Amino acid sequence: MSSSRILVLNSGSSSVKYQLLDMSDNARLAAGLVERIGEETSRLKHTPLHTGGESREWTGPIADHEAALKAVAAELAKDGLGLDSPELAAIGHRVVHGGKHFTEPTVIDDAVLAEIERLIPVAPLHNPANLTGIRTAQALRPDLPQVAVFDTAFHTTMPESAARYAIDVKTADEHRIRRYGFHGTSHAYVSRATAKLLGKDPADVNVIVLHLGNGASASAVRAGRCVDTSMGLTPLEGLVMGTRSGDVDPAVIFHLMRVGRMSTDEIDTLLNKRSGLIGLCGDNDMREIRRRVDEGDEQAQLAFDIYIHRLRKYIGAYYAVLGTVDAVAFTAGVGENAAPVRQAAVAGLEALGLAVDDELNAVRSDQPRLISPGGSRVAVAVVPTDEELEIATQTYALVGKSN
Repeated sequence: MSSSRILVLNSGSSSVKYQLLDMSDNARLAAGLVERIGEETSRLKHTPLHTGGESREWTGPIADHEAALKAVAAELAKDGLGLDSPELAAIGHRVVHGGKHFTEPTVIDDAVLAEIERLIPVAPLHNPANLTGIRTAQALRPDLPQVAVFDTAFHTTMPESAARYAIDVKTADEHRIRRYGFHGTSHAYVSRATAKLLGKDPADVNVIVLHLGNGASASAVRAGRCVDTSMGLTPLEGLVMGTRSGDVDPAVIFHLMRVGRMSTDEIDTLLNKRSGLIGLCGDNDMREIRRRVDEGDEQAQLAFDIYIHRLRKYIGAYYAVLGTVDAVAFTAGVGENAAPVRQAAVAGLEALGLAVDDELNAVRSDQPRLISPGGSRVAVAVVPTDEELEIATQTYALVGKSN
């Protein structure tokens, strides 16, 4: 029996998202989410996709990630998809920060785990949870290859001129300070899917990818390789996000410490959790912000305008970085669903060949599609991201054939 199934795990600090895929035909067999791990009101939602069955959901205490993965395994077993199946080739793990060292998917061993752990200081919110998920999965299936697919890997092709900050080189190297970028699996998938939508090889296409969700990032992709991206040492840099500030003058931090008497932790919380859209208007859901804008709410309008202003700056900057642009692709929750964001982001950029067709832009679909007028010099596209498929594809390419 061939082993062609890949279980994809995305372990957060209090959640586990998962999908089981069969890579012989890219079919999704099951998907689910465990959230509020460690609470009395933990919740598991499981959907058996291979049979078209209805979702199963239950709420109750799930003490830790080990209990969460055991619960996931039990749900999969009910559908005949248990983790003990000989058809399971590997488990692919999303790991947020791989630093400069990890440039491609990697089979996890003790040395890999140690390096992911060493990177915790630059990804304190993500890498510890990713490690917990990996170690728990290893305990459940110690015989199975476990593969780390890194958010940062796609961006390791950035030239030093884009990856380096203009600070003392010795200090930067000693503390691993450089621009790493994130959302790499999404940017990789969407840039290739955009080329396919245009009927071209990725090597022949330059794409600006705009991954707009609660976290948001932009990338400049030349011939299938990332040459710049908006996030940096951490996911805080760049675009305005749901709760993150994006770009700020670094001296703002010193000012808050000296004048505002704020601690390092307080400033960290401010910039990561109380800034961005929620800091500007009290909401981080673009649907609610647009509803408020339509009702004449001035604070919501200002938040929307700041969001768009930053987005347009990055489109223009990456147009300059690439020199020629074949497409601008919107993806993720806001990018795929918020037509007003897409329209506003390219409004006034007709001289760059960018425009959207109002009717095409208003269409809601889960399929990749063009929303620019026919004959436009630069295509504007909506391309739903599929990070789970990207992780599964990279995992299977690494270990599947040998199985």
